[in-house]
Amino acid sequence: MLRISPKLVVFDLDGTLTDSSTTIYKSTHRTFRELGMNHTIEKTQLDARIGAHFQEIFDDLHIDVGNVEDFIHIYKGFYFDYLPETSLYEGAEEILHHLKKRNCKTALLTTKAQDQAEKILHSFKLDGYFDLIMGRRPGMAVKPSPEPLQYIMRELLVAPQDTLMVGDSELDIRCGKNAGTHTAAVTYGYRTEELLRKEQPDFLVTRLSELKEIIK
Repeated sequence: MLRISPKLVVFDLDGTLTDSSTTIYKSTHRTFRELGMNHTIEKTQLDARIGAHFQEIFDDLHIDVGNVEDFIHIYKGFYFDYLPETSLYEGAEEILHHLKKRNCKTALLTTKAQDQAEKILHSFKLDGYFDLIMGRRPGMAVKPSPEPLQYIMRELLVAPQDTLMVGDSELDIRCGKNAGTHTAAVTYGYRTEELLRKEQPDFLVTRLSELKEIIK
């Protein structure tokens, strides 16, 4: 098996560290109701798009919510009402602890807003593991653009060849490839293994603990 010695491991959030699909689904529909909209999205439709920005999701499903930033503002307020329905995937804290013990830097890269990402990690007592938390920020592109990942690497002074991007979607793998990093796709999240294999990640893992076998 190919093994690498990264100096930085960057994790996606939803579908990688946290199973948040029910929280996202319920918050989305409550926001529709709050705005007086009759839209509905099948949970499987939404799950298959988790990780993308809401604007992309709504465009893809031909749903008009008006100003998407207004939608997101209300959605974020409801999100934490349903946070108890989000759980950590098995091995999430264990792998973060393992990386810290070997002095490997860690970062989070998510399309969630910065304040929302920080609050979620704090709720699960994971924020202390991360050297940098990178949520969606004004003026910066989101995955699959390499821009946010390049920003993380610059801030933490780590080269692309010494970085591993870990995520459950095509957006994560493309982001890593676009930035020139190693990539690892997790198959337990919100995309099928078939779809992930088509993205040709460097590694494909069925559980987070397998990262220990990759990282030497």
